[in-house]
This record gives sequence, C-alpha cells and structure tokens, in this order.
Amino acid sequence: MSAEQLTALVNALPEGVVATAPETVEKYRHDWSRDPRAGTPIAVVRAESTQQVQVALRWASAHGIPVVPRGAGSGLAGGASAVDGGLVLSLERMRAIEIDNASRVAVVEPGALNVEVKQAAAEHGLWYPPDPSSFEICSIGGNIATNAGGLCCVKYGVTADYVLGLDVVLANGTLLQLGGRRIKDVAGLSLLKLFVGSEGTLGIVTRAILRLVPAQPPRSTLVAVFPTARAAAEAVVAMGRSVRACLVELMDHRAINVVEDFLGMGLDRSAGGLLVVQSDAPGTARTAEIEIIETVCRAAGASECYLTDDPDEGEAFLAARRAFFPATEHLGSLLIEDVGVPVPLLPDLLDGVAAIAARHTTDIPVVAHAGDGNTHPNLIFDGSDPAARARAEAAFEEIMALAISLGGTITGEHGVGRAKRGSLPAQLGPEIMAVTRRIKDALDPAGILNPGAAI
Repeated sequence: MSAEQLTALVNALPEGVVATAPETVEKYRHDWSRDPRAGTPIAVVRAESTQQVQVALRWASAHGIPVVPRGAGSGLAGGASAVDGGLVLSLERMRAIEIDNASRVAVVEPGALNVEVKQAAAEHGLWYPPDPSSFEICSIGGNIATNAGGLCCVKYGVTADYVLGLDVVLANGTLLQLGGRRIKDVAGLSLLKLFVGSEGTLGIVTRAILRLVPAQPPRSTLVAVFPTARAAAEAVVAMGRSVRACLVELMDHRAINVVEDFLGMGLDRSAGGLLVVQSDAPGTARTAEIEIIETVCRAAGASECYLTDDPDEGEAFLAARRAFFPATEHLGSLLIEDVGVPVPLLPDLLDGVAAIAARHTTDIPVVAHAGDGNTHPNLIFDGSDPAARARAEAAFEEIMALAISLGGTITGEHGVGRAKRGSLPAQLGPEIMAVTRRIKDALDPAGILNPGAAI
C-alpha cells in the first residue's frame, strides 16, 4: 500500500474520518477478547454515514485491502481483531435512533448502544428485548453481527428474531436494502437471516429496522441455592417441562465466589450452584408460575429459595450475574467460552467442564443462560506463564469438542470470531462448510471482509 493510495482515501472522506496516527490506531486493534494475534491496521475509518462506508469499501476493494468492521469493541471471540495492513471500519459514530411508535419498530444506526435503543423504546412504552450482559456497552451493529442473545432470550428470542430490515454494504460498495417495517414478508430468499450472525464477513450493516414489543410486565424473582451445579441444572431441565420463565441464570460454586470477591454482596459462598429465575407472566399467573418453579427447585435439592416481587431486589441478583465477566477479568488472562447444548444435556456439560478444569489444572468458573443451554465457562490463567497458557488453550479446545459431542454448539451467542474458527468445521461438517464458503465467495470474491474470522 503506497502513501499516495492511502492519501486518496483520506481525501475522499471528510476531515477526521480517517485516522492514521499510531496512538489512535492502537486503540482499535483489539476487541474485549484481547486476541494476542491481532494485527496492526494501516488506518481506521470512523464512518459517519452509509455513503462513507461505501467509499471506504470501494477503495478497499479496488486495492485489495482487508477490512475489519467494528462496533463498540465489546466482542468476546476476536471477531473485531484487526489484521496487519488492513482497515478497521468503525461504526461507532453512527448512533441515530428513530422510534416509529405506530409500526412498533426502531430504525437504528449500528453504532447505537443496546441500552440506548432500550431507553428510546421505553419512552414510548415499548421494549427491545435482546439483552446481552454487556447491554450497556455493546452496539446494535455488533449484536447483529453475532446474533447476540442474552438473559431473557430463553422466552423472548435472540437478535435475529427482532430484525425486520437491514441496510448492508457489500465488499464492492453496493448497498442492499433488505426487509422493512412490515411484520410478515416472505418475498424472495431470506437474506436478512443470512447477514445476521455473519460477523462482518459478507457485508457491513449501516442501518437496522428492529421490532419492538409492549413493555415487559412486572417480574417476580426466585433465587435458589443448590449443593451442586448439576443439581441446579437438573432443576432447569425439570422446570422447562412445565413453565416458561422469562429468565433462568445459573452460577456454579467458583463463579459465585469470584463474583462475591468482586462485589461483596453477601452471596452464599458454600453453594455448589445458584439459580436466578424470573417470571413475567401476567397477573396472578405470575404467582402461580413462580410457585411451580420453587416446587421444582426444592424437588431437585435446593436448600434455600428466596422469593421477591421487588424489582430492585431482583435487579440486584441480576447485577451479580452480569458482573461475572468483569470479575474474572481482574483475576488474570482469559479465554472466554459460550458453548451450548440441548437443555436436557446441560448437567452433563457442566460436569464435563469441571472434569476438564481438573485435568488441565485450570480455573474455569461457569455461568449459564441455563434456560436455553448456553454456558459461559471463563478460563482464567497466568498469561505470563507459557505452560499455564498451553493448559488453558488445550482446555478451551476440549470444551468445544465436548459441546459438539453432546449435540451442541461451539458458540451460542458470542460468535465464532477468530478464537473458535478452527473448531467450526467439526460442528458443521464438510458439506455445510463448502456451501458457506461458496456464499462468502459470491458476496466477497476478493475475500477482503473480515478475513480470518468466522468462516
């Protein structure tokens, strides 16, 4: 890449959009996964409009320059890790949000944070349900790129269930405007679903039309303490046969203690497993549902159950669960998993992870969106010790293999990124991988979009 070619990009965009200063570029090399393999880009394009994204992609396509799209940088799988000699195309400045109350949709630019969409919807008595634990710092563009889930998706679904329309810029700068404000639309191939979860490898989202629903009803919260994580998971399996809770979160013994060390909020350090379950059923049905949940938990061995209808108390328990990632970040280097299995096999997955942790002498606390079988084992190790890193990396690979062996997935919501790309063929198989690559080749023939990620 010559200086003249890069200057042409700088001159083609408004002043301040393209950053080349090393101290600025450095800030865009990593996402939250802190991928040690991240490269150094030649520039960062901080786009402010769809047209600027098109200009950047046309330039990159003409010169064969790889482009890594980036939202808030809160990704956990290395999907926004920069590559050497490429561009980082940041959407952080595209933050507009419009609420169409009549159509019950939000028209959102990709840099808007999840929490900002929730707040804007709430002003109209509406709700945007997808709620990653990082909802206060993650962007809608990143949520769409990874098909993010969250705590309430056990009842309300994941990001893809709320995307009605997308503006997507392809590698050559072509703009596709997919879907719209209509609820039902089966005309043509379902290209929306193709781009949701594609991790920036097929195109870059510059606008989204998101479905909103009426505000969530009041919630009741149950916290149950179990002697083991397996017993807590068995309760999750049992309650799924009779109720549809709006949130079912699990913490194992180590996770409870990691969070208690971090927050000091009085969690029971002796507990082998902890469940936080919520019901938002209407009216008296909520009381009946939470009573069934308590009965199920006690039958599964819960030693204590605490019930509250107080929203602040309920949020305090959720704050403990949401604090898991920052709590582990303080303990050392991390490898972050989000493997999932069919819910009936959740107890076996938790036992398997515990066995892997012991075999590799690696600290692996686990939390889970237990109601949908999605777990988050965080592997903690001393990053300055090569032997500790090697043990953690071996455990990381074994956990993914375990999930696949149980009929599960290597990623429930974080995406494949660069961290899990090597394990994707083992889950999908050669035929699906071949079809995936043909789609990639059709939309991005030069392979400039997020190379090394996802596919």
